Amino acid sequence: MKLKLTLEYDGTRFVGWQVQANGRSVQGVLEQAVTRLCGEEVRVTGAGRTDAGVHACGQVASLSVQKTLPLRAWTVGLNSLLPEDLACVRAEEAPEDFDARRSARGKRYVYTVLQTKVRSPLRRGRVWEIRRPLDLEAMRTAALAFLGKHDFSALRAANCPARTTVREVRKLDLLQDGSQIDFVIEATAFLKQMARNMVGTLVEVGHARRAPGSLPALLEGRDRKRAGPTAPAHGLVLDEVFYAKGNAAPEDDDE
Repeated sequence: MKLKLTLEYDGTRFVGWQVQANGRSVQGVLEQAVTRLCGEEVRVTGAGRTDAGVHACGQVASLSVQKTLPLRAWTVGLNSLLPEDLACVRAEEAPEDFDARRSARGKRYVYTVLQTKVRSPLRRGRVWEIRRPLDLEAMRTAALAFLGKHDFSALRAANCPARTTVREVRKLDLLQDGSQIDFVIEATAFLKQMARNMVGTLVEVGHARRAPGSLPALLEGRDRKRAGPTAPAHGLVLDEVFYAKGNAAPEDDDE
């Protein structure tokens, strides 16, 4: 039986999605709970390898199990075995060829910035707190350069393992609600830390440290050292993964 699980998690105490020797991972904790539920060792595949500290409300995992359980067991039953910072919010039976990563046709991340002169104890761990006001219109103008298909080498992590660096950004909206700004980014796939590096670069524009019209040259230069800082992981949420019929593999994805 092939399953598609939609997951929500607080990334604060995880070293990221992928199983690692140096700490507690989302994948590892989920696999342990699935094994307890099914009585068999199961490997799960995630739609995206979120980094340490990154949150999710729409991460997707796929897995195959021999034991047939009602779908309710994959929410109520599995959640009884998972820790409080990880939950299965939806379980669906999927076609046998479904793969959470290879079948994905795009992802949406939301990065939240809070403009505040003093720290916000209630929002910490969910937003990037910025002490000085940002020029929203300048950032919106600059963000237009990221739309479409480009080589995003200048905005990937130094240890990014992707074989190709061309990605297509379908949407980049900056939505303001009072002192909060949400950067809503949809792309076919993401390079490692690409979304956070986009935000960090746009924040430099918002603080007049970088001209809004300079981003096309930044992309053309393909030099990570010329881009802005990597925004903190805790402001980022994997919001949704998009799927369509057919399971051809997209580019490597590692945000």
